[in-house]
Amino acid sequence: MASYHCAILFLFAILISASNAQNGLILPIRKDAKTSQFYTTVELGSNRAAITPIIDLGAQFSWFQCDNYVSSTYSPIPCDSQKCEIARGSGCVGCNGPIRPGCTNDTCGAAAFNPFQGVLISEGFGEDTLYAKNQQPVPQYTFSCMESRFMEGLASGANGLVGLARTEISLHKQVANKFNLPDRFAVCFPSSGSLGKLSIGGPSSSTISTISKSLKSTPLIVNPVSTAPAFTVGDPSDEYFIDVKSIRVGTETLSVKNSYFSIDKDGVGGTKISTIQNFTAVHNSIYKPLARAFTKAAADMKISSVAAVEPFRACFSSDSISRTPAGPSVPTIDLVLPGNDIYWRISGANSVVEVNQRTTCLAFVDGGSNPRTSIVIGAHQLDENFLEFDLVSSQLKFSSSLLVQNLSCSRL
Repeated sequence: MASYHCAILFLFAILISASNAQNGLILPIRKDAKTSQFYTTVELGSNRAAITPIIDLGAQFSWFQCDNYVSSTYSPIPCDSQKCEIARGSGCVGCNGPIRPGCTNDTCGAAAFNPFQGVLISEGFGEDTLYAKNQQPVPQYTFSCMESRFMEGLASGANGLVGLARTEISLHKQVANKFNLPDRFAVCFPSSGSLGKLSIGGPSSSTISTISKSLKSTPLIVNPVSTAPAFTVGDPSDEYFIDVKSIRVGTETLSVKNSYFSIDKDGVGGTKISTIQNFTAVHNSIYKPLARAFTKAAADMKISSVAAVEPFRACFSSDSISRTPAGPSVPTIDLVLPGNDIYWRISGANSVVEVNQRTTCLAFVDGGSNPRTSIVIGAHQLDENFLEFDLVSSQLKFSSSLLVQNLSCSRL
């Protein structure tokens, strides 16, 4: 009888484990008020080291600070191995110090990049078990270490970075492969002080009844030339681009050359989504008509212009702007996409930012006259927006501001 009960309990444990795996991985997301960086929390290795990594949609892989990281389950990935090939490792690295995570020999090389410090560091790939609270562990998770001296620019308390780009060793791809799930992830980006979540491989957004009917969809397109800090000639970009065709302010379509919206043979132009860029940056030839049109539409709403506050160019008196549950009542900005009536609306709290008690500015910045990408949608424009990246169908589903629907990421 005892053995029967043990068998039942063992089977029950297997069923629970399988059920958790089928649900994928769900991680909390918060936003640091000072830096506007989104971050999450995980644990790593046999000692369950606490990791607070920044979320980077454009990073090819994850890296974590390993200065005090000790784990009996850590293994370096050998150079010239199949795992190194999958990781697109860069040569072979060694270390002169005592052997530990981040300091091993004959190890698959990793070009770890801190986008805030702008440094590319030669590290080595390793693997260990990744844990999320009350969920199925992710075994043999591939990542690289990073020394603490190269953590400059990260939000206070952050000690790593999670990569969500379109690669074989991004967080979502590894979870999908290990749990036999579709390569799909959804992110609800919170505003500061709120709580969002990153859901990997779980049920489609169509099952979220509160927002499923309001979601719009557009193709994820591929820039044929890599935008990574280190790449091989011929590599396409791993970042997420969408095909913005034009921009509207209110009902007015901006007069901008179509060439700025498209991606040329050298990979220049187009529109990408970034969690690293604080405010949406646009080509100077787009910014000028955008600022003019927004200022004119604001004046039509009796909103008074005031002196600009860097880095912004179009600023307004906060006292002249009325408030709504979705934020300041200001002109809407639409990123018009292919299809019938498909657009990403940027409004209220996403379109402007309060720089002080008296001044509110258009939350777009001038990207200069020669940017690699014409439009980089930034973190401020992602606040309280739900996005689902479906890499199986190469589609992006998006909500625009949830606040307009009297919702928020914390209430989904």
